[in-house]
Amino acid sequence: MPSATPGHPAHPRSPRSPRPVVIAVDGRSGAGKSTLALELVTRLRRHRTVTLFHLEDIYPGWEGLAEGVEAYATRILPELADGRDAEWRAWDWEAGAEGAARISRSAEIVVVEGVGAGARAARGLLDALIWVSEDDDVRRERALARDGATYEPFWQTWAGQESRWLAAETAGGRTPEDAADVVVSQSGDEAAIDDALSALLHLPQLHEPLAAEAAERSAHPVSVEEVHLGAGALDDGGLEPDLRVPAGAVVAAEVFGRLYPGVSPENEPGDDLAEHALLLEASNPGAEDPGGRNRYSILADASAPLHRQLAEHRLTGTGALTTVTTGRATARVPGPFFAWLDRVWDAAEPELTGNGAASLAESGCDFRTGWVGWLGYELKRESGGSTLASPTPDAALFRADRAVVIDHHERRAWLITTDRGDDADADWGERAREALRVSAGVVPLTPTLDTAPVFSCRDTREEYLAKVRAAQAQIADGNSYEVCVTTRLSTRVPGWDAWAAYLRLRAQNPAPFAVFARFGQVAIAGTSPERFLRIGADGWMRAEPIKGTRRRAVDPTEDAGLKQDLAMSAKDRAENIMIVDLLRNDLVRNADPTTLHVPRLCHIESYASVHQMVSTIDARLRPGASRAEALAAAFPPGSMTGAPKISTMAILDELEDGAARGVYSGALGYFADGGAADTSVVIRTLVMEYDDAGCALSMGVGGAVTADSVPEEEWDEVRTKAFGVLSALDADFPG
Repeated sequence: MPSATPGHPAHPRSPRSPRPVVIAVDGRSGAGKSTLALELVTRLRRHRTVTLFHLEDIYPGWEGLAEGVEAYATRILPELADGRDAEWRAWDWEAGAEGAARISRSAEIVVVEGVGAGARAARGLLDALIWVSEDDDVRRERALARDGATYEPFWQTWAGQESRWLAAETAGGRTPEDAADVVVSQSGDEAAIDDALSALLHLPQLHEPLAAEAAERSAHPVSVEEVHLGAGALDDGGLEPDLRVPAGAVVAAEVFGRLYPGVSPENEPGDDLAEHALLLEASNPGAEDPGGRNRYSILADASAPLHRQLAEHRLTGTGALTTVTTGRATARVPGPFFAWLDRVWDAAEPELTGNGAASLAESGCDFRTGWVGWLGYELKRESGGSTLASPTPDAALFRADRAVVIDHHERRAWLITTDRGDDADADWGERAREALRVSAGVVPLTPTLDTAPVFSCRDTREEYLAKVRAAQAQIADGNSYEVCVTTRLSTRVPGWDAWAAYLRLRAQNPAPFAVFARFGQVAIAGTSPERFLRIGADGWMRAEPIKGTRRRAVDPTEDAGLKQDLAMSAKDRAENIMIVDLLRNDLVRNADPTTLHVPRLCHIESYASVHQMVSTIDARLRPGASRAEALAAAFPPGSMTGAPKISTMAILDELEDGAARGVYSGALGYFADGGAADTSVVIRTLVMEYDDAGCALSMGVGGAVTADSVPEEEWDEVRTKAFGVLSALDADFPG
């Protein structure tokens, strides 16, 4: 059943006499509305009754657009939308007068198409509005080819009439194009109908009515091919011994760079797969690994344009909006992001086929196919935080229907594809096998930078110290226990190789949650050590917050002393335990409380540039609990806000001058088919935004403030946390 959405209030339905779903297909003449509507009706009729109504049948002549739209909106559509047959008279175009009486029968779905189908006067009775867009020259050519000499003398008359009608619609509110739930471009493309139907499936008001079509779309089996990586000595390509790894071992970054050449937005690659690609890399597989965080790396892309699905969530002038682009079609879904994620995150385990199906299923790796990307900090508005606009999308994900998963422990990989019998997927498989083969035994070279970026800081030292003291005043007043105050380093450079930056970061700061992500003109390179939330296919959740940091020292004795100092620090332990308590509360909101436990508390882990204090909290979801709601309940990461979360986020809004954090301190990872997820906290991360003038670089950094904090030491901690990224870029902390 449809539900009301901004601009599209659903008409009431009687539970005893359910009314049909009404879908309008609008657009200017020659855009391809009729063909799209006919194809849509053919698809929908497989599962229920469908009626198709053409507005061109009732326009009273070449000057009758407005009159025909009025008749449709006031007399015909109300009958069909109420589940009743509609009687009307067709216009006889040759005689120039009304023709025979006709009846459009009621049905479970009503599709109406024609110029004006999405008129403002009709929208209250529509469940979904599709706008079909096409270039003007293509529209004219298509319309004249369809109607020939009959239409040609009237093309300008009708086109002018359409323009005047659309101008009137604009004067009274939004045009059908602006109000559309789905926009389809280039409808002549044979894939347009598939794209349009995929887009309709994202609309919440059609979630139940089109459940059969949604089930068919998610029923594709997943093909899994296992590739063994540990056999024998391999060609080193003439590299020096210090640039090799053990025979057969594979470095995920080396494979990714070969599979997606030209992945930096600075380049113009001939292969568009690089425009939306993601590497989740366990870049320190030899480090301490109590939770299996360093075992798997995942490489994925958004598929070829034919199957590509991209989702972005932003705050607009009319509210929060998720746009989902599938090939030629874009769905506009108003409302909360986590509600959209709940609908598209398929908890059903996909069918695995191929020679690697059994080994992947038994491996402990939960990723199959699914959605991958980031959730920005400003999504806090859905978890009790304030509403704040961000320059980057509040969430950006793409559908990964194929991926390479590398098992570093067992020296094997799986090539995962949705089994569509597609030549593009077969070609990708060949490329992936070749990338694995030539990458075996090779460490990626660490590139040099032409120039080191010069960063500025949003806060001076004195300004940051003042904010620390202000946070302590809030704590003294009882408004918070712990406040994670952050600042921002930024710069702009005329040219920048994002992939080279990542290779330098991973070489200097290996971490279990290293990431390189390319989403169009935005790239992310990070080496986060911190897991935000993992949800297993079995429902077990795990959070691993980090609170407490010490820099590493070259001298082993000094380094051991720093590690011991962190372990014995009452202040750092207090910070960590406060966040553990916060996350216990976050998880138990959707978990069986008897399963909640803390297997590790204030454990010290060592990374290339820092020692960190880490705890682990586990709990199991209640049967039937929403995984997206569990994620939302824990968002944003408590280690990046402080405690209690909601009141502390309000304090941070004021202390950070109302500046959006964007991607920083949000979460990044995957939401897999089968219900599993694994996400890291976005820290130690460089965000790169490209435009015609070059690239804007930014990095967030901060620390937790408690009543016992020494402001000067908090500033030193900011510098310590920034060191790993800055040093990899040959950059200095701003003076």
